[in-house]
Amino acid sequence: MKDKLYDNADSFAMSFDEEWKNIDCDDLRLKIDKVFDILSEHPFLVSNPENAKKLAEFRIFSLKKFS
Repeated sequence: MKDKLYDNADSFAMSFDEEWKNIDCDDLRLKIDKVFDILSEHPFLVSNPENAKKLAEFRIFSLKKFS
């Protein structure tokens, strides 16, 4: 997926999920920050950091996707 990045929420969510699985960290907010560091050049994060943060928090805290 890393070779196909698009400036939209779906592309960001897929990249976020992929990186999330690779990071070992118990502090969820710190883990989000670490994923964001890795994805710092993702087009959606660059163009819309506020919505990228909301999307990440929604996936982790509301959907409990990785619980």
